[in-house]
Amino acid sequence: MTGTVVIALERFLPDARRIAGALDAEVMPYGPDAFREAFAGYRRIVALMSAGIAVRGIAPLLVDKWRDPAVVVVSPDLRYAVPVVGGHHGGNDLARELAALGIEPVITTATETRGRESVEGLAARKGCDIVNRDSTRAVNAAILDADVPLYAVTGPGIVVAGPGVSFLARKGDYAVGVGCRKGVSPADVAAAVGQALHEAGVAPDEILVYATTAKKRGEAGLLQGIFDLGGNLVFLDDDMINAQEVKTPSRASLIGLVGVAEPAALAVSKRKELVLAKQAYGSVTVAIAR
Repeated sequence: MTGTVVIALERFLPDARRIAGALDAEVMPYGPDAFREAFAGYRRIVALMSAGIAVRGIAPLLVDKWRDPAVVVVSPDLRYAVPVVGGHHGGNDLARELAALGIEPVITTATETRGRESVEGLAARKGCDIVNRDSTRAVNAAILDADVPLYAVTGPGIVVAGPGVSFLARKGDYAVGVGCRKGVSPADVAAAVGQALHEAGVAPDEILVYATTAKKRGEAGLLQGIFDLGGNLVFLDDDMINAQEVKTPSRASLIGLVGVAEPAALAVSKRKELVLAKQAYGSVTVAIAR
């Protein structure tokens, strides 16, 4: 699959094929299950039909803006391309690509209409992912009013940031939660993470971020171990960790937490899916989520 599909009613299929040729996309005739199939297999969808048909088709399928594919409706007369889902997540770019066919992109996201770059746009341009995704609403709103500072921390270092600060890290599909005993060594941390990744079939360059409890900020061995792995380690407060639903029992209840490795991994993961339940490797516990 190419990642992009054009869905069209039968009468519009010739135009759909022309659009698909320009986008290196596939064509799917419209039917009762067309959008469901497209949501399952494609990241970008062009719907050549009325907006009403498209909106009714996608509405039951929507999960959240981070997982939903970008959907652009193209009017049957090929005059307009309107992103209806995922404007900041590929929809605006897809609509702009259609301009090469003389189809006018209709961009409605607030930052772009003001000529400003969104957090999502900046992340895409820098080849990064956004770790704390809930922050984008506040930051994008602030961008509408004034320039928002961008700080690049190359490390080693520690950044304490509030919910209105977006944290960008290198792209990756997995989050690794790490817990440890007091006085852990960097070598033990690196070895434990390496074994967990091997067991889960995950490559080190597929990791978006490592996470642990803020109670571990003073653990020099943990900090150095993750640094030696070339990773980004974030510290999560108690509320964020305790908001996660975990099934594996943990002695972290002794310090007022539902756990460390599992809830930390889930809290910063994209899909909130655990792929490796908490495993203990000597003095280190590791869990992996995506």
